[in-house]
Amino acid sequence: MSEQEVQDWIGKKVAGRDVVLFMKGTRQFPQCGFSSQVVQILDYLGVDYEDINVLEDMSIREGIKAFSNWPTIPQLYIKGEFVGGCDIVREMFQDGELQQLLDQKGIANNAQTQTA
Repeated sequence: MSEQEVQDWIGKKVAGRDVVLFMKGTRQFPQCGFSSQVVQILDYLGVDYEDINVLEDMSIREGIKAFSNWPTIPQLYIKGEFVGGCDIVREMFQDGELQQLLDQKGIANNAQTQTA
């Protein structure tokens, strides 16, 4: 794939699902500790997400970095927006911000806030 085709493919993936995680490995078998941490957080929250293994294609691995202008993997996208990598996702989860964001975007999760 050309660089533009890679960017188009990534854009379609990000737009095609509510939650997309570009990671090293798969949710069943993460290939790095950082990817594993984000998988654990999303699984704990019961979020339905698509995992994309960047190790399967070097053009995707490099292309996602250009797409987000972010140098590291994993990368989490919610409703088409780049949320961050492992450190940001972990901090947001610990502060309750990730759960709030999921609620605001209408994404089902185990920590949904109850409204009267």
